[in-house]
Amino acid sequence: MNKFERLKAELEQTGKGKMKAFGSSMLPILKSGSQLTFEKASEYKIGDIVFCKVKGHYIDAHKIIKIDAHKGYLIANNHGFENGWTRNIYGRVIIGEYQHHVIYEASSRNR
Repeated sequence: MNKFERLKAELEQTGKGKMKAFGSSMLPILKSGSQLTFEKASEYKIGDIVFCKVKGHYIDAHKIIKIDAHKGYLIANNHGFENGWTRNIYGRVIIGEYQHHVIYEASSRNR
């Protein structure tokens, strides 16, 4: 079981999970190597940073930039690259930590 499948299972079973995310696609919000805490939600909003699956590929921490009643959620990184539309969102980031410091916290508006 890879880290994405493990996180998906944790979110389905307990509603929460943690995973490290690597890469520069979410700079300056999240840094490569950030420890992310995810929470399953009944609904997701524009601006949420989510763990999802787009076109058969897991996306560990990109933003919802549009919502459409028929297409679902449009997912993109923090630099404008659109991954595509999905209906498969497993959870959203509520806390991002880097070197034991909180660098991201979902606003109360998005929780």
